[in-house]
Formats: sequence, C-alpha cells, structure tokens
Amino acid sequence: MDDDPAVSRAVARDLRKQYAQDYRIIRADSGQEALDALKELKLRGEQVAVLLADYRMPNMTGLQFLEAAMDLFPRARRVLLTAYADTDAAIQAINVVDLDHYLLKPWHPPEEKLYPVMDAMLEAWKAAPDRPVADVKIVGHRWSAPSYAVRDFLARNMVSYRWYTTDDAEGQRLLTAAGLTEADVPLVVTPEGKTMVAPTEAELAVQVGLTTTPASDFYDLVVVGGGPAGLGAAVYGASEGLRTVLLEERATGGQAGQSSRIENYLGFPDGVSGAQLTDRARRQAVKFGAELLTACRVTRLAVEGSARVLHFEDGTTIAAHSVILATGVSYRRLTAPGLEQFHGRGVYYGSASTEAPSCSDQDVYIVGGANSAGQAAMFFSRYARRVHLVIRAPNLDASMSRYLIEQIASVPAIEVHPCTEIIGADGDEHLERLTLRSVDGSGERTVDSSWLFIFIGAEPRTDWLDGVVQRDARGFVLTGPDVEGGADHAALGRDPYHLECSVPGVFAAGDVRADSVKRVASAVGEGAMAVSLVHRYLVEGQ
Repeated sequence: MDDDPAVSRAVARDLRKQYAQDYRIIRADSGQEALDALKELKLRGEQVAVLLADYRMPNMTGLQFLEAAMDLFPRARRVLLTAYADTDAAIQAINVVDLDHYLLKPWHPPEEKLYPVMDAMLEAWKAAPDRPVADVKIVGHRWSAPSYAVRDFLARNMVSYRWYTTDDAEGQRLLTAAGLTEADVPLVVTPEGKTMVAPTEAELAVQVGLTTTPASDFYDLVVVGGGPAGLGAAVYGASEGLRTVLLEERATGGQAGQSSRIENYLGFPDGVSGAQLTDRARRQAVKFGAELLTACRVTRLAVEGSARVLHFEDGTTIAAHSVILATGVSYRRLTAPGLEQFHGRGVYYGSASTEAPSCSDQDVYIVGGANSAGQAAMFFSRYARRVHLVIRAPNLDASMSRYLIEQIASVPAIEVHPCTEIIGADGDEHLERLTLRSVDGSGERTVDSSWLFIFIGAEPRTDWLDGVVQRDARGFVLTGPDVEGGADHAALGRDPYHLECSVPGVFAAGDVRADSVKRVASAVGEGAMAVSLVHRYLVEGQ
C-alpha cells in the first residue's frame, strides 16, 4: 500500500518477479482501499501472509492501516516502508503496533534489500499461518433461535460450516469485515465471500448450492417429502425410467434423518445414523437421475384433467402425471407455559445434534418414550453429565423396542422418570429451569437444566390437502379400501389401488398414511410399492 503510484507499481513489480509463483500480490493506493480488499479476502476465507504499507499516507497513515488490518488478519506479518527521516518513528512503531520489520526507501537492489526481508517474513508466517476456511461461516449469538435455525438447516442438508459466536475473536473479525455489528446476526458468509444477514431457508439454500427450482414444468412423478418413504420412491421411480422430482420443504431425511443411530434397519448389523442413511439414499436417487429440490414448500394440490398440479408458496407450480405424498409427520408441540418462548434457545423438537457438544457435563432432559427418544438418550449420554428421560407411562415396554430398553438400562448416566410430565419452563436469555410433576397431579418439583429435547406424538403435515384428498380425523391420508365413496375411481371402472388416495394418480407412503407402520423399513418399502402402483396407474388407470 502506497499513495505514490510509481512506488506502488515498482514494489508490486519486484514482488511479483520473485514471489508470483506462490503468492498473489494485491496493490492499493490508499488505506481505505487496502482495508476494503482485506475485508473481501476475510469473507472469502483466504489467507494473507504479509502486509507492506508506506509510513506517510494521507487520511490514514501506514501505522493506522496496519493497526486496523491486525483486527482482520492478526497473524499476517507487518512491514512498514519508510524514508530515512522516518526511521525513529518506525522503530517506535515496532512496539506500538507489533511491527515485524521496517524497510527503507529506496530498496534497490531488491536481491539485497527487499527479498531477504520478505523471505524472513514469509518463513515466519508459514510457521504459524492462518488456516484456510472453505466452509460456510456463521456468526451468531449462542442462545439465538434464528442462529440455531441456520445451523440446523445446514447440518441437516449436509452442508459443512464453521460456527462462531459473537464472543469469538474470529466472529468479531467477520462482522467487522462485513461492516456489521452484533445486532446484525445471524451472519452467513459463503466460501465465495457473499454475506447474508438472517437469510430465509430458501435464500440460504440457493447460496450454498442446493437445488431449489425444477428443471422442467412437467414430470411423470412428483414425490412430496424427502423422508425414507420419499427417498425410497425417488430411487425406485428414477431407476425405473420415470421422470422423477422430489420436493422437500426443509431437509431430506425427515425424522429418521435426525436419528443418531438406527440399529434395527435391515442390512446394517452395526447400526447406521439417520444422516448416513439419508446421504446414501440421496446420492442413490441422484445417480439414477432423480431431481432433488430443497426449500420447496407446497401449499396446494389441484387436479387439472389428467395432470396433478402442485402449487408452491412463491406462486409457481409444477405438474405431473402422478404424485406420491410422503410428507411424514412432525413432533407434537408441548403446551406447557414457557416452552414456546424458549424454542431454539434450550427447547428443541427432535434430536438437535448440533447442540450435543454444548451439553457437555450438563443435565439434559428428553421427553418421549418411543424409539426416537431412546436413540436420542443414548446419543446425548456420550456428552451430558446425566440424561433424564421423562415419560408419562409407567415404563418403556409399550412404546420402545426391546434392544433400546436394554441399552438404556445399561447406561448409568441415563435416568428414566416414569409417570412424569413437564408442566413449565423458566429462564432469562435461555431455558434455565424446568418444572416436573407426576401425572396424577402430585410431586411437583423444579430442576435446573438448559436443555430440553421433545419427541412426542405424530402430527401429519397435510393441511394443504384440505378439500382435495380424503384424510382421517387426525389428518392422516386415507388410502386404498379406507377411501370413502370413490366416485372418481368408479369412473375409471376400478377401486383405489392399495396406496392410492381419493384422487386417482395420487398415492401416499410412509408415516403420513393412515394406519401405517411407523418404522424406517416399512416407509422405504411403501415408497417402492407406491412406484409400482404409479406404473400400473400410468399404464392402466388413466
């Protein structure tokens, strides 16, 4: 950095001559221009080895620039370019801004006066360089629901990221580089250096490389939902030659994708995590040619002749010959006072694996008595001081697989609280206390905890089907012989196929279907079976 263009060009020329093979040399004519370049480099996750600044500069001196640059790249070596008359000031600056060296003008010949100094600086920098960060970077508050939502979305979509709190020095550097303050979080920085403040999931998906828009406007098969049933349908549909697209609102895998370990799935005797199983299924579907779209919220299903048209939240549509509904279910919300205000700040629905390291040596409470809760208890027991499993039933026998019950009993750090319910939550910035009570109304007590994970009930996400597809009283989709009336099918001269809904050509698979078996293997099987019925419908049923 030098405000004299002739000097700046000459220094850059000599540096490029010697170091261009291994380093990129960036030239600036002012302190502000140089700082802007450094901020861009910081956001991109690039490294800076040496900063060389002229001492006498208008508006911002070389010393002021180097002091500001330290906040962005504290490990970069700092060299001051001075005239002979400024030598005393340069020597004093060695202690003021932790200057590494000063270089006198003129520096000719560079082989004697410039290159030896730069070689020493580069050797010192290479001994302890900044680590390159090619991941997405997130800066946020520790107890912030929006910050948690961003991290959870990226984690569930297998997007690698680095997490920095506003208390971290690197987090502060990134905020400075982006020209933001602690009030402007969560901040997301892409590997290319693009910044986003509190992005929506759709915005985030686009910037991290997830596909959000279809390549066509008409398909043979649209699968709505990316859980085990939806992924199974996408794999079998694409592998059998159907033009297939899978639409997922948040992240593929569904509830199964959040499971820390599934040990009773066929073919995995040592168990497999939900994330691993999801990743393999997703790659398999893509290999066969299926399109997988993320952050696609379907709001309506319409029948237009032989086409089945799906309407998105943004007003766009997609049409197909057939549709498989595989939207799964979501965990039921607890309505105890205080819980909703701490959602994402100590209260989580499902297994928030991103929070596990933060639970180290603390008490964790889990509500639920089914397999998902049991798997979460085993997972968090590796981090937490103690895991408390809260259930309303007298024991786990009626709702949990025997192998999980035996595993839980063998872990001293897990304590089961039968006939117990959560009736309240309290805290300041985040969850700090829970109130528990026996289901008979006696024995109320308050416990200290910052972590509550809830795995109760199953609510189908089918409101958008209202008035189009028949559902039972709880919202689950009716199929096959459970469909009432069936006038549309009668017009085709047949009854609904086994997994077919009240609308011909629309099928349901997995947990969203009424009276389905709530297991990963059965969901995958129904997804495959639904594809075979789609083939039958396309050949015989229209």
